[in-house]
Amino acid sequence: MPETTQPLTGILVVDLTRLLPGAFAASELRRLGARVVRVEPPDGDPQRRAAPEWDRVLRAGTESVVCDLRAEPGFARDLCARADVVLEGFRPGVLQAIGVDPADLPSPVVWCSLTGFGAEGRHRSRAGHDLNYLGWAGALEDAPDVVPPLPIADLAAGALGAVTEVLAALLLRARTGGGSRIVVSMTHRSHGLVAHRLGGDPLPRILTGGAACYRAYATADGRHLTVAALEPKFFVRLCSLLERPDLGPRQYDDDQEALAGELAAVFAARSLTAWLDLFDGEDVCVGPVATRAEAHLDLGPWPTLPEPPALGEHTGAWRAELGRS
Repeated sequence: MPETTQPLTGILVVDLTRLLPGAFAASELRRLGARVVRVEPPDGDPQRRAAPEWDRVLRAGTESVVCDLRAEPGFARDLCARADVVLEGFRPGVLQAIGVDPADLPSPVVWCSLTGFGAEGRHRSRAGHDLNYLGWAGALEDAPDVVPPLPIADLAAGALGAVTEVLAALLLRARTGGGSRIVVSMTHRSHGLVAHRLGGDPLPRILTGGAACYRAYATADGRHLTVAALEPKFFVRLCSLLERPDLGPRQYDDDQEALAGELAAVFAARSLTAWLDLFDGEDVCVGPVATRAEAHLDLGPWPTLPEPPALGEHTGAWRAELGRS
């Protein structure tokens, strides 16, 4: 987003989180113009060691302040008191127990807790990660033996869910002058992503291969095409281009595996590039399974990221600012 249109310019975010969900949420707020101060333990956020390249990208353009929360909660409180938004990802009650409590902060502060299971209920203190949250949420029911290649609970349900709530809270603060106390449950929000399906689907396992017109198919060169021709007009046109117009009327036949087998045999006859050339400009809802590198080249140009901060790079400046040097 161009700097002249960044809506969060002037907003200070203090990020007490660890690992991926909080880092992604903070990076989105920074992308929208916020100033992000990352509070890290003396040995750094574990993500620095566990996934240094993820950390480098997600922490670009932020500030790093080292603070041992248990040894010096007052420093963290002072920093949070300066914030417009505080992000934290500890289990419920942990920060309050060590002396960093949102109740002690000025009323305009928006405090967002990014949790696995929420602040209440029998799971509130349960440990977990993305796959656990998706399992509890019912999101893996259709394909229980497949690990999703994207951490949906961490990023979509958790991080982007938190960003949505924070933006709404800032809008409310602009109207009322008061802050908010937000709790985001990655499990509950993941369930929210599938709850509309509780009454059933138009076709069994329609999102996980149950429909021949909504699958990935191998090509002659070992690559894959995505086919998502759900509407009859798209599927009929696709079958026409495949020189198999006889398959069009069979789109939602009871025997979807037989139809998928016919399509698989056709797609296996040409390379990915050859198929993409054929479908270019056609309304057929077909595309490649691109690599991350290919997608980056195709969807760019991407902005040049600023350098991520060294561990504790801004600690001295903030200690001086807060009178704790």
